[in-house]
Amino acid sequence: MTEEEFINNQLQALSKSKFRTGFKLKEKEKEYIKAKGLDTIEKHAYDFITQRLAPKEIANDGKQTPMKGHPVFIAQHATATCCRGCLYKWHKIRKGKELTQKEIKYVVDLIMEWIKRQI
Repeated sequence: MTEEEFINNQLQALSKSKFRTGFKLKEKEKEYIKAKGLDTIEKHAYDFITQRLAPKEIANDGKQTPMKGHPVFIAQHATATCCRGCLYKWHKIRKGKELTQKEIKYVVDLIMEWIKRQI
């Protein structure tokens, strides 16, 4: 299975969750993406994931991702990449270990695909 097929399968599974499907980009976020461009949004996603999700130990795990304020934050909740608990439940990426570069790339690719589908 290719990464693209895997991401499509994950997004399909997430689409069955009433909670996850409640997250949508509003016009404000879509305008922000349009103004900044997808490349910049992807850089923001890498920064947020590297700083807030990738470390082995996260002091405020479960509360590190705001529910609003940036399109990536909304996408993280929609894709269950908002905290290590959700990351394990939905994506089987264990807690208590630093994310690998491959795992970070997967999370960012998933977030970006969700954003692209929203816009």
